[in-house]
Amino acid sequence: MTVMYSAGSLVTARGREWVVLPESAPDLLVLRPLGGADDDVAAVFPAFEDVRGATFTVPEPSDLGDQRAAGLLRTALRIGFRSGAGPFRSLAGIAVEPRAYQLVPLLMALRQQTVRMLISDDVGIGKTVEAGLIASELLAQGEARGLAVLCSPALAEQWQAELRSKFGIDAELVLASTVSRLERGLDLGQSLFDRYPHVIVSTDFIKSTRHRDDFVRHCPDLVIVDEAHTCVAADDTTTSTQNQLRYELLKRVSADAGRHLLLVTATPHSGKESAFRNLLGLVRPELADVDLDSERGRKLLARHFVARKRADVRQYLTKADGLGDDRLAEQTAFPSDRYFKDETYKLSPAYRALLDDAIAYASERVEAADTKGKREARIAWWSAIALLRSLVSSPRAAAQTLRTRSAAAVAASAEEADRLGAPLTSDSADSDALEGMDVAPGAETERHSGNRLAELAERAAALEGPAEDLKLKALIRHLKALLADGYNPIVFCRYIPTAEYLAEQLADDPETKKRGPLGAKTVVKAVTGTLSPQQRVQRIEELAAEAGGDAAARRVLVATDCLSEGVNLQHHFDAVLHYDLAWNPTRHDQREGRVDRYGQKKDQVRVITLYGEDNGIDGKVLEVLIRKHRQIKKDLGISVSVPDEMSTGVTDAIVEWLLLRGREGEQQTLFGSDAFQQSFGDLEQDWNSAAEREKASRSRFAQRSIHPEEVAREVASVREALGGAGEIATFVREALGALGGVLREGGSGFGGSDFTAQVGGAPAGLRDALAPAVGAENIEKDRPITFRTDPAVARGEAALVRTDPVVGALAGHVLNAALDVQADGARPARRCGVITTDAVTTRTTLLLVRYRFHLTLPSRSGERQLVAEDARLLAFRGAPKNAEWLTQEQAAALLDATATENTDPYFGERTMTRILDQLHLTAAHVEAYGDELAAELDASHRRVRRASDEIVRGLKVTAQRPADVLGAYVYLPATASGEVSA
Repeated sequence: MTVMYSAGSLVTARGREWVVLPESAPDLLVLRPLGGADDDVAAVFPAFEDVRGATFTVPEPSDLGDQRAAGLLRTALRIGFRSGAGPFRSLAGIAVEPRAYQLVPLLMALRQQTVRMLISDDVGIGKTVEAGLIASELLAQGEARGLAVLCSPALAEQWQAELRSKFGIDAELVLASTVSRLERGLDLGQSLFDRYPHVIVSTDFIKSTRHRDDFVRHCPDLVIVDEAHTCVAADDTTTSTQNQLRYELLKRVSADAGRHLLLVTATPHSGKESAFRNLLGLVRPELADVDLDSERGRKLLARHFVARKRADVRQYLTKADGLGDDRLAEQTAFPSDRYFKDETYKLSPAYRALLDDAIAYASERVEAADTKGKREARIAWWSAIALLRSLVSSPRAAAQTLRTRSAAAVAASAEEADRLGAPLTSDSADSDALEGMDVAPGAETERHSGNRLAELAERAAALEGPAEDLKLKALIRHLKALLADGYNPIVFCRYIPTAEYLAEQLADDPETKKRGPLGAKTVVKAVTGTLSPQQRVQRIEELAAEAGGDAAARRVLVATDCLSEGVNLQHHFDAVLHYDLAWNPTRHDQREGRVDRYGQKKDQVRVITLYGEDNGIDGKVLEVLIRKHRQIKKDLGISVSVPDEMSTGVTDAIVEWLLLRGREGEQQTLFGSDAFQQSFGDLEQDWNSAAEREKASRSRFAQRSIHPEEVAREVASVREALGGAGEIATFVREALGALGGVLREGGSGFGGSDFTAQVGGAPAGLRDALAPAVGAENIEKDRPITFRTDPAVARGEAALVRTDPVVGALAGHVLNAALDVQADGARPARRCGVITTDAVTTRTTLLLVRYRFHLTLPSRSGERQLVAEDARLLAFRGAPKNAEWLTQEQAAALLDATATENTDPYFGERTMTRILDQLHLTAAHVEAYGDELAAELDASHRRVRRASDEIVRGLKVTAQRPADVLGAYVYLPATASGEVSA
């Protein structure tokens, strides 16, 4: 006869215990191991396998532990839970502990039937984590079945790694380089977006007419758009064709009102109101036209838009907020400030002569081309800019530019010359425009000028090295100072030849064995656009690994702007040196933002800007553009982008003044020239207007739909169910210590309590469990494992959060050893304990109880049935039959009680036996408390989802009976003696 098992009940099959899931049928049971994850789910056919109902066995009275056993067992149990009962279904199974402020977008999302949001927090706050939290929650709740992330190809692998490592979401890369392989595995007529539910897609690849229609037809029901500001068009003629095509794609994707859409960008408002309105219109059509100054407009926008500065989130929850609970206060790991220092250098006489001759040549070419026509004038103009920029960059870049034909030379028109020449010589703030733009531009426009350019190229090549290249000499001096102060800097260059030249000059020479100028313990590597995005990340990891074996070692990365967007470098570097000035100050902000972001362990990030005092260009760019940009950011607390055309006008005026200066002498200063006055006047006016708009926008659109006290309530609930970082840190320290690990304090994180552990003396079972997380070779060689209090850890380190693989492996070993009284080796957690302590005045019993809950959750596709688990502490004074129950706070406080005198083992076992024999008398209270928890969980789900009756209609939470008593611990007053009465 077939036995019916209800959802949430326990069964025994295949030699272990399982929870029956709601998807089960009489002839097919869908089971999940106790405390296991969804990945561990198995299907069992009762007709063919032995399946029996199970009850959790009570502890053995003889299996007594010390006073730490209860806390270790409780934490180990909670770490194992992957199906929390609270309203955030995904938080139990992700490998990141979100900060309180990062839960705000999630709360906003769960109050929408269809999630439509524009997440525009400042650079480095963690927008990827915020979007990932929403995505993982929608997938966990069944509100979304598939996910597509649209991003630039340079960021695709980083998105893939973030989703996999932090949120457990495996996504396929859909790029120009991968699509053929993916399509080969498809069935006839099948779309790859049906075959692969989760994808990371190159926006520029999928926007093409060949692939766009297929994507729109088979698009997943959840779409995240990274750098969304590059995917909107303004209602004017300045929008690029690329932006137009991206915008058309997103309009079609967003047209499905049932599709979840998350737009992510740090710069939602580029200064063009129409583009901003079009961006909002993708989120919700009404927002494209509504009066945002009206009460209706503000309320409507507040439900879909979140934009915060660092100052808003640095300490989001504090007692000063009126929350009244210091345990909720948290300091977010941002550097306190950036330390800026502008350092000069002067050209050597030989370099000065070369620059003067090159300027004279370029001036002649521009003057001659002006008489030949507009096309020739524009070709000469871009050639001149290329020559000047490469000369002030490095001798290597100058030589290559002088030997290379200008890309604009083949242009058939002035417009084509601008299209070909501008990208290689300007500094666009558009991150999508960075890829492939770090090659040295060409200066040659006519073959008959080759001899003169060749002679200049030979002179440039002869200037390599610190003897004549005083810019390099200054760099070495400043790098030595940074390294001496304990910093690991990134040197940013404009061109590939410059980056390669610097790396050669700074690093040790493996062939000659000659030491580099930075010392024996400094590792130097270069990363440029010659490497693929994946190779860039590998190169950085190699650099970190080479310098990571020695605490005194330092690392220097030389990079072009291929790394100024997309790759997070805060774990390995903490200083930026601008070797080449960018002509758009937004580019400087992008460079600095790679290290000055969430997870940076230095309290102060240093920024050094190196500029030529006498080359005629650097000083003017620094004074006119970069310093003003810094001042605006200081005043507003957020960066205001400079539109490319604005900065181009000013830099064009600087170049024009430099070229014409030879004809007009020093009579006319740059700042007195008509061209500069007009260009800078237009820039200053537009820039100030943009700053005022941004300031007003931040005030007008400040996130007000979710208040700190609402977040605090849910943060407290999550931490109560899952445990906070403090509990995890205590567990890891005590468990490793009890298992034979060797712990050493160390690390300089903000928490101040980082440490390392060697596990060579631990049981073999633990070492085997840790090997997949830290590497079998590291375990075999007993290399220290570094534990960080900050969850933003580098590769190879362990975060003191419950979902870290190392913490999970340790908890699994502790829990399994506690439940198996026959287990070999150390067992730091036990299911029983009798402790004599002065923390109690009468006999007190602490119970560790596991509850299972049956949840009915409404969704867009109907009701979902789920089973979840939770662990709680219950405590009572006296005998079980006359129990005086304590509060939750009093019960939790018993975990900190320490033994003040020894307890006789025989007496302890007799005491434990009598308590366990009468434990059934506490069942009514234990079950009643489970019903209370179910009611609290029901209220929490409703609170989080409150927005409309539709989102909460049908919601129900019930406790499954009986609950499981995993542990029982008796605390005796220190003055007690004799046997325990019944």
